[in-house]
Amino acid sequence: MTRPTHGTLHHVEIWVPDLSRALASLGWLLATLGYTVSQSWASGRSWLLGPTYLVLEQSPSLTADRHDRRRPGLNHLAFHVEDAAAVEKLTVEAAQHGWRLMFPELHPHAGGSQHYAAYMENVDGFEVELVVISPPPDEPVPNQVATAR
Repeated sequence: MTRPTHGTLHHVEIWVPDLSRALASLGWLLATLGYTVSQSWASGRSWLLGPTYLVLEQSPSLTADRHDRRRPGLNHLAFHVEDAAAVEKLTVEAAQHGWRLMFPELHPHAGGSQHYAAYMENVDGFEVELVVISPPPDEPVPNQVATAR
């Protein structure tokens, strides 16, 4: 494990209404992005990438059965993705794992013309953003690749 940098996230814990659905969508995404399962118990899992880990847990203390990103609290998680081709591949594959593309009419520039990303939401209302890692200054950003619908 690499030594964390001061101020970086230690972990994120997300309470989910249905662990099986969360494993099918969020678990799939985390594994695809390179996270590995580090702990597993009846009501949850944790995934590790470098010094940061992410927990999905179906807690008996939940007060709702769906996440609402428009309420105070977590709006979404954003992940770095190597390049535009990887974003598009993940976007297509994600549809088979419980994700839907948000803002399809603006994809892949829903965050602005210089921001290449996919915004996706799963059936439980959790949003993720897959953001292309900025290319070196001498490498142009692709204008558009085939969109996933």
